[in-house]
Amino acid sequence: MRARLSSKINSAFEKRLPERRLFLKSDTETRFVRLSPTTQAVALLGSASVIAWTIIASSVLFMNSIGSGSVRDQADREQYLYEARLNALSQERDSRTQDALDAQNRFSAALDQISTMQSELLALEDRRLELETGVDVIQTTLRTAIHERDNARRETEDLNLKLAEGEAFTPSEGALEDITGTVDFLTAALDDAADERDEIVVSASTAQATIEDLEFEALLTQQRNDKIFSQLEDAVSVSLAPMDKMFRDAGLSPDRMIDQIRSGYTGQGGPLTPLTFSTKGERPDADSLRANTILRSMDDINIYRIAATKAPFALPLKSAFRFTSGFGPRWGRMHNGTDFAASYGTPIYTTGDGVVISAGWLSGFGKLVKVQHEFGIVTYYAHMSKINVSKGQRVSRGDQLGAMGSTGRSTGTHLHYEVHVGGKPVNPMKFIKAASDVF
Repeated sequence: MRARLSSKINSAFEKRLPERRLFLKSDTETRFVRLSPTTQAVALLGSASVIAWTIIASSVLFMNSIGSGSVRDQADREQYLYEARLNALSQERDSRTQDALDAQNRFSAALDQISTMQSELLALEDRRLELETGVDVIQTTLRTAIHERDNARRETEDLNLKLAEGEAFTPSEGALEDITGTVDFLTAALDDAADERDEIVVSASTAQATIEDLEFEALLTQQRNDKIFSQLEDAVSVSLAPMDKMFRDAGLSPDRMIDQIRSGYTGQGGPLTPLTFSTKGERPDADSLRANTILRSMDDINIYRIAATKAPFALPLKSAFRFTSGFGPRWGRMHNGTDFAASYGTPIYTTGDGVVISAGWLSGFGKLVKVQHEFGIVTYYAHMSKINVSKGQRVSRGDQLGAMGSTGRSTGTHLHYEVHVGGKPVNPMKFIKAASDVF
């Protein structure tokens, strides 16, 4: 059976590969090796297989070398772009901080100017009221003097009429002297009243001119106040809107956060105390309401800044690094944090004010530090090579917690960083990206 199958195979290959003989000659004899068609076919197939395998292996090696070079170049480009972006964000943060400081300085200067102008305006208002009161008193006195003058004139006319009619009126010498003295007194009083009236008219004209000047100056002051208030409102809006957006983008409620911060900062007084200009229970004027609105907004900005230091809005690393893994599903399970890779021993910093609630070894995480922040937020710093803090220690944003390592379940040197809000893990990049336009 085997011989018959071999014969059929030889017959099939014989047309293409006829039988050949390979002669081997020596000094004493000559031998030959018979190469059947099947043997030749097997030899050709083996040679072709070796050549094909060599070509495929060389191609794979060549493509791998090209691919690895491209990946490295791409990684270098991404690292360069990321570092450039970090530098740009840092410069923008410094610029925004300087703008906020300038706005604060302008606001303080404007408050001083408003206080000075309000004092001047109140003094001018008091002066105007005094002048109006003086004018009223002088007018009352003038009316009284005119009335007495008119009565004296009527009495004089009655006496002259009686004398002209020849009535029997023979005053005694004492009565005549009294009448003469009365007439002289009334004449002098009338002259004094006339002089006083002229002085009052001049004083009233001067007071009216002063009042008009005061009203014009008050109008200019109001216009300056409007301009100052508009600039302050714009500055407050520019400072407040980005911080409000930062907390909303991070998933935090600004109203609840402001109430919580205010409950812990209940002191009163200082430049941000609401303005009051009346002690008689009167409603504040428009400028007072507008100034109080600006002061409340400035108070909100201060609360936002306090809250920003207590929430984890900063990066845990200050030196160069690269992202190696983000928040989300990975290898069939949930990855609850973000991984930052850098050199061994790179310092790790807390991202917000808080209290260390755990500092030690935890299975899987290796050397781990947990920090409790305000608003129910907890941050995790895992796989560290060294821990510099202890449980119960209070830390501020930017304080060093330890150094980067590869402890626990780790494939290389990196920091595993987590943020938990209300006991649930959230994407740490929400906080980092939300603060990129503010800090």
